Amino acid sequence: MSWDRDPRTLRRPARSALIAASMTAMSLTASGCVVVHGEREILPSTTRAEAAKALQEFTTAYNEADKAYDGSLDADHTTGALADIDSARLKAGKANNPGGNPNHTPLKLTDAKFTIPKKAGWPRWFLVDAAGNKGGTARWLLVFTRSGLDDPFQVAYLTLVAPGKVPEFKQDADGWAESVPADETGLAAGPQTLSQDYSTYLKNGGDTFADGSHTSQWRALREKNAKKPGMATQYIDEPLTNGDYAPLALRTKDGGALVFFTTRHYEKQTAYAGTSVPAPNKDVLALTTGEIKQSLTMEFVSNEVALDPPKGADQQVTILGRIQGMTSAEGS
Repeated sequence: MSWDRDPRTLRRPARSALIAASMTAMSLTASGCVVVHGEREILPSTTRAEAAKALQEFTTAYNEADKAYDGSLDADHTTGALADIDSARLKAGKANNPGGNPNHTPLKLTDAKFTIPKKAGWPRWFLVDAAGNKGGTARWLLVFTRSGLDDPFQVAYLTLVAPGKVPEFKQDADGWAESVPADETGLAAGPQTLSQDYSTYLKNGGDTFADGSHTSQWRALREKNAKKPGMATQYIDEPLTNGDYAPLALRTKDGGALVFFTTRHYEKQTAYAGTSVPAPNKDVLALTTGEIKQSLTMEFVSNEVALDPPKGADQQVTILGRIQGMTSAEGS
C-alpha cells in the first residue's frame, strides 16, 4: 500500500521518561518496605494499600480532567496508550466546550480486585479489576505501572471486559501473582510479538486469533467500508512495543497469560474525483490539521487485552477487550 504522504509523520512522541521521573513519588519505602537492589530482588510490585491509594488518586484526577476537559489535571496519572487516547479526547472536548464537559458524570469504580505480581526489575506494575458505573456490566481493567522508585504509579492500559471473562491468575501462598516476561516462549504467541501478530492479522488474516468483534468482525467491517461507493478507504496497522507501550502479562492458573498490548492504526479516506470526503464530526475536526479537500488521514492508538493460551493447548489467542481513540488527523 502506498500513500501520497507517509502517515508515520503524524506520530506524536511518547512521553518523556524525564517528565515521569519528576512527578510526585509513591514509593515502597513509604510503608516501610526497604528495597536495596530493586532491579534484582524478586519482590511484590507494591503493597495492597498503596495499590488502593493509586486507584483512588487516579479516579479523582480522571474525574477532574473529564469535568474540566483539561488534560493537565490527570497527566501525572496516565502514560502509554491511555495517555495518548485520554489526552486527545480531552483536547477535542476542550476545543468544542471551552467551559468544560456539559455531560460530565463522575466515574465510580467499586468491587476492586488487585492482582499484584512478584517480580524482579522494572517496570513494577499491578492490575485492577473493578466494576464501573459506566460501560454497563463490563469489568474495568486498569494496569498501573512505574519505572522506578521515584516515579508515581500511572495507568498505561485501560480496557473493558465482559463479566466472567477475566481469568483466574496463578498466585503463590501469599497471594502474589506472577509476571510473564515479554520474551516468554511457552505461549501460543509471545507477549513481545503479540502487537506485531495482531497488526499482521488485521491486514492478512490468519489463524492466530479467535473470531470475535475485535478480530474477524473488525476485518469484515473494514472490508465493507473499503467498498463504499465514491470513496476509497485504506488501512495501515503498526505495532507499538517500546517504553511506555511495552506489553505486560500475568500468568493465568492454566499456564497461559493475560496480555496487555498496544497498536497504532491509520485510516485514510480518499474521495473520488468530483466528490468529497464526508464531513467528520466536531471532535475529529478539533484534532485535524490541514484542509480536508479530497482526503482525510486519521491516526488511532488502541490498547488491547488478550487471553494467550499455553503453547500446544490447541487454542487461539482471544482478544477480550479493546479501547481505541483517535489521536490526530490530517486533511489534504
